[in-house]
Amino acid sequence: MPDMSAHLALTQLVPFAAEELDKNKVTPGVLGFVVFAVMAVAVWMLMKSMNRHMGKVSFEEAPDPAAAPDAPAAPAGASGK
Repeated sequence: MPDMSAHLALTQLVPFAAEELDKNKVTPGVLGFVVFAVMAVAVWMLMKSMNRHMGKVSFEEAPDPAAAPDAPAAPAGASGK
């Protein structure tokens, strides 16, 4: 039954809030701007961090010493005939 009382309270309060609301004057306000600015700064900082970390990554693969063949490889121009 606690859900019923919460539901009744919400159904009673929502119409009152809707009557007082002027849809032409609704703006995000200062809080909306602050939240957006904080998110923008966080994304900028994450991008800087990602670029810094990507700069440290070596994309060249080192040859695997365990996979080295016993016999030397044939020259590139040799056809084997």
